[in-house]
Amino acid sequence: MRWLLTLFALLIAAPAHADRIKDLGQFASVRGNQLVGYGVVVGLPGTGDDALDYATIAMRGIAGRLGITLPPGVNPALKNTAAVMLTADLPPFARPGQRIDITVSALGRARSLRGGTLIMTPLTGADGAIYAMAQGNVAVGGLGVDAADGSRLSVNIPTAGRISGGATVERAVANDFATQPMMLFTLTDADMTTASAVAAAINTAIGPGTARAIDAVGIEISANVGAEERVALMSRIENLTVTAADAPARVIINARTGTVVINGAVRIRPAAVSHGTLTVEVEETPTVVQPAPFSQGETAVQPDSRINVERTGAPMALVEGASLSAIVAAINRLGVPPGDLVAILEAMRQAGALRAELVIL
Repeated sequence: MRWLLTLFALLIAAPAHADRIKDLGQFASVRGNQLVGYGVVVGLPGTGDDALDYATIAMRGIAGRLGITLPPGVNPALKNTAAVMLTADLPPFARPGQRIDITVSALGRARSLRGGTLIMTPLTGADGAIYAMAQGNVAVGGLGVDAADGSRLSVNIPTAGRISGGATVERAVANDFATQPMMLFTLTDADMTTASAVAAAINTAIGPGTARAIDAVGIEISANVGAEERVALMSRIENLTVTAADAPARVIINARTGTVVINGAVRIRPAAVSHGTLTVEVEETPTVVQPAPFSQGETAVQPDSRINVERTGAPMALVEGASLSAIVAAINRLGVPPGDLVAILEAMRQAGALRAELVIL
């Protein structure tokens, strides 16, 4: 369990410290928007789509925009092209002419996008309007190699890549932060204590009655109408410091990988734990049986299986702790693997000895 001690040593509770308000959340009007597009990557070395409707439709659309009419029955979906989906995040207050990064992902059976070039593709928002145009060379970090015998080697993901600054913003998103009657600051993590602390810090720095916590997430802030005044006020508020509330006691368990993370607020009441393991071993020793001489029989294999069951018990161990270091020491004394530790923590929660929320992923 030395790995567990090393992991938990990094999580030992430290004294409370002040955080900037900008690190605890964001203003509701300052948000990005998701963009999506559908296009074609060309110039692939035979690793693209092969006679798929996705690429055929896309190539016909691109050819039509360029004034080229493909005859009926002609299939333009060659192996050097691939139909792709484009995704991007439009930052808040983005202006026309600003460049943003885009992610390119294969849609059909393309094996790799390495060496490809994205043809000019519009990016639309949730309202269907075009907000950016994308084009450029795709940078792929993955690698895929196919051999003649059908074997394949893949490193990372060769069917997805990025184009740095590959899209140009064509339209700005309307933002009414300067004309709203109230500004709203939203916390990333809902907490009544933190919301009250943020409102108190704003009232102390700006003036009484400026801010009020309306729930565990939102803080309403009074401000004069006007972009210049509000930008200056938002900048001042973001740099104020507050002491955020301690996180609730929580144990995160990934049952698939056996990963267990315990924060410093967890407490364990005295409890006795005994955990045993059951080992089942199946041993196969087949015996070859030869037919009698001149009997015209066939050689046969007679199966011979042996099953051994072994149960190893563990003595009762006292587990208790008022701090993270004490909990780590108690768990290490049990000497159980991560998978068994998950079962022990769940049982302790049911017995009322573990004072924490269990989050099982």
